This record gives sequence, C-alpha cells and structure tokens, in this order.
Amino acid sequence: MSQGPIVTDLKDQSKGVAHIILNRPTVHNALDEQMIEELTQAFATLGQDPLVRVIVLKANGEVFSAGADLNWMKRVAGYSFEKNVADAEKLSHLLDVIDQCPKPTIACIQGSAYGGGVGLICACDIAICSEEATFSLSEVKLGLIPAIIAPYVFKAIGQRQMRRYTLTADRISAEEAVRLGLVHHCVHESELGAVVESLTVSLRKGGPQAMAASKELIRHVVSCPLNEKLRAETARRIALVRTSPEGKEGIEAFLSKRSPSWTIHREET
Repeated sequence: MSQGPIVTDLKDQSKGVAHIILNRPTVHNALDEQMIEELTQAFATLGQDPLVRVIVLKANGEVFSAGADLNWMKRVAGYSFEKNVADAEKLSHLLDVIDQCPKPTIACIQGSAYGGGVGLICACDIAICSEEATFSLSEVKLGLIPAIIAPYVFKAIGQRQMRRYTLTADRISAEEAVRLGLVHHCVHESELGAVVESLTVSLRKGGPQAMAASKELIRHVVSCPLNEKLRAETARRIALVRTSPEGKEGIEAFLSKRSPSWTIHREET
C-alpha cells in the first residue's frame, strides 16, 4: 500500500468498495499539487474499474482537510497570471472528476474541513461526519475567495447560506452542516465506520449502470428548465434504461424473487 499524500485502500474490493484516504496528517491533509494530481488519478481510475461499486473518501489523522497548503499558496503567489490559471484548473479538474465519477462516492469526515476540503466533500454524492466535525469557507481570512469550490458548495447549500458563510468565514458545527445540506448525517465518531458500511451495502444493491445513469440524469435535470424539451429527454432516458440488459435483468429478478446478477453474494441483500 502506497504511503504518499493519498492512500488507495482496496482491501474491501471483494465487496466492491474502494477507499481513497488523504494521507498528509502532519499538515492536516492540506491540498497541494501532488495530492491534487494523485486524487485526480485515483478517482479517474477507480471510476472506470468494473470491480469497484462504491468509492469512500476519508482521511488519516484528526483533521479531514485544512484546505490549501499555505506553502503551496506561497509558491503560487510568485507565479505569473497565466501559470496561476493553469494551476487553479488542476483543482477544478479534480472536483469535476469527483462530481462526474460514475460510481457512488461517500465523504467520511472525522474532523474539521476548511476551504478546499469543503469542496471535496461537496463534490461527493453523500457526506457523513462525526459530531465533533467543523467546517469553514475560510478563504476570505487569507484575502482569497473560494472560487474553484464555489459551484459545488452552491449546489450543496444554496446562494443565501453561501453568501453568509463565504463572507463571515464562520465555523459551521456538524449539526448546522446537516441543517444546511453540507452533509447528510452527523454521528458519534465511533459510529462513522458502521454508518458508511451500511451505506455501501445499500448502494451495492443498485445496478451499476443505473447508478451511473442516475447521476448523469441528476446533473442534466438540475441544469434545465422544466419544459417540454426536458420532459422528452427524461422519457428518452428511462426508455434507454428499460431496454438495456441491466434494466431487463433487474425487472426479471424482481418478478422472479431472486437477487439480480450484479449483487455481490458475499453480503446480505
């Protein structure tokens, strides 16, 4: 197992689960160029792995992610404008790869998450945190703005809440994060593993192709007005899925009262 800025843990791959672990605990898992590059590669590779059904993003140490590594930011400040744009686009690409990943993604947050760390969470499909976790869009305190993560945070908590927390950089408690929609559940830290495991069991019961198509459908629907064109597109998409081998298998399995072919039989169904 690699001991670089991230660790890819495939010990649960027999169950269809891969873990991507932020592994810079001595600097609170702060993001830098190497971590961004390796995270991008890990999500891209696992997203195309037919043996992987669910990807869990978590972190070693007491902090999920402190956001951008300040030494990295200091280096970047000396770059030209053009080189700054190219550097920023790498983080933008990472978040897009996570957001577009065809596999369900779960962020498991055991500690605080600031700045870019919040962006990683919002790019995932599901987020679970410990009761002790805190969050902050802290960029303005450094004279910066949360530009790259803004689209993902906006989709999670909306414009009104984003205005407040971007401008104040106030800390957000785990309970408040649930209320805002930043995370889905907060639990005692000792229960995080069990909750994530329960979620992976539920997610592995769905058809892999249907999961990917559902994620693509959601991205399409939220970007379009509800009109005749959208209604026609949703009808086209369900027709494609109904007539696909996986769709036919799912219906046949249900009517025959058996598990569908994609079920991993080593787990309870």
